[in-house]
Amino acid sequence: MKSGAVSIRQIHKSYGIFKALDDISLDIDPGEFVTLLGPSGSGKTTLLNVIAGFERPDSGSLMVDGVEFIAKPPHRRDLGMVFQNYALFPHMDVFNNVAYPLKLRKTVPSDIRDRVKQALDVVQMGHLSARRITELSGGQKQRVALARAIVFEPRLLLMDEPLSALDKNLREHMQIELKRLHLRLGMTTVYVTHDQQEALTMSDRIAVLRNGRIVQLDTPQNIYDRPNCHFVASFMGETRMLPVTKNSRGYHFAGRPLKLAQSPSAVEKQWLVVRPERLCWYGDEEHDNRVEGVVVDVVYRGDSHSISLKLPGDHEISIRRAPTESTPLPEPGQTLTLWLKPEASVLVEETSA
Repeated sequence: MKSGAVSIRQIHKSYGIFKALDDISLDIDPGEFVTLLGPSGSGKTTLLNVIAGFERPDSGSLMVDGVEFIAKPPHRRDLGMVFQNYALFPHMDVFNNVAYPLKLRKTVPSDIRDRVKQALDVVQMGHLSARRITELSGGQKQRVALARAIVFEPRLLLMDEPLSALDKNLREHMQIELKRLHLRLGMTTVYVTHDQQEALTMSDRIAVLRNGRIVQLDTPQNIYDRPNCHFVASFMGETRMLPVTKNSRGYHFAGRPLKLAQSPSAVEKQWLVVRPERLCWYGDEEHDNRVEGVVVDVVYRGDSHSISLKLPGDHEISIRRAPTESTPLPEPGQTLTLWLKPEASVLVEETSA
């Protein structure tokens, strides 16, 4: 595979007074899987379209392997693209859909046969090469679209929410398959999604976007465990944010001092990040943080029960109780004490630096 090193510098893109991309800078290493993650309107698809050549930025630089790409049309960028709706040709069979990029490049027929077979084998679709697109399932269409994107060995693979149309089980299965395929091919990949779990599962690094800016760029573990602001923390997982107060002796919540494994910044306004899986049923008053509230409801979710608590100040948190947990289920109206260990007690600021 080709190198595929990407260097993006100070990209701006506006539509009237709306700033779709606001001073975006990003480096992507060859062979890296980077996910652009954010809510609708955050700029992630616009940034992908700038890389693909479908959008021309107002200013900035886009270098791929040291070559400026801003003025290059899409067909000269040597990029593979998988769209949200797959964009397959319904009048063609699987083989001819995958062969299409090679025919555009005037590849000799014998090479086309070999390379299409190889690409279909990679996505486990070789046995369906003669089938028409209209006869395929959603998951099979996704594989054909991927085979078509990689058949000419592009330097970059761009993917715009390619799994969003699949049902939950198939989507989760395809996440693992795409991750394994990436490890096998070593192709630089830029992936767009609004699904946090998808980003955490598949990425080497995640760029969290908001209002056209990259708020945090980091590994999945750091994005989840060490978010740099309220927005990133609240966007990732089932998170509740509790405001804390500060005095000369440190930070407090509900009148109790917080025990922290890492010193927070000196910013006055901070939030305590609380996730269901970080709360504990048992703790140590001397070493752990105590959280007490009134049970609001207990909801059965198949693999667990979700228990919601109302805290002082009209705040709410939740904890999961697995079927193997020996702790009895509480009832609505009951006062319940939970615990948060210092290493799981993370404070964040309102905005990133």
